[in-house]
Amino acid sequence: MAIGQFALIAGVPVLIALTGTLRRVPDRAARRAAALVAAAFAAPLTVWLTRDDGAPSLSKDMHPGFLALIVAASAVFLVTLHRARRAAA
Repeated sequence: MAIGQFALIAGVPVLIALTGTLRRVPDRAARRAAALVAAAFAAPLTVWLTRDDGAPSLSKDMHPGFLALIVAASAVFLVTLHRARRAAA
């Protein structure tokens, strides 16, 4: 979504993943990974909101390093969630 210039809307699935994991997944590693994804998304959002000379959209203001961090944190979250579900089954 960030590459397609919809970075701000990408916060919706991040919020859904965080809320769903905290409410329904008892595995602590999965909860930490969900929080890591939320923090990785919140960092560029906070930078964008607090900068005086920021771009008109989050997508244009976000550094590619933040995008890579969000993708890496999401991959960790998916692997951790998959492992937690396999352990529960």
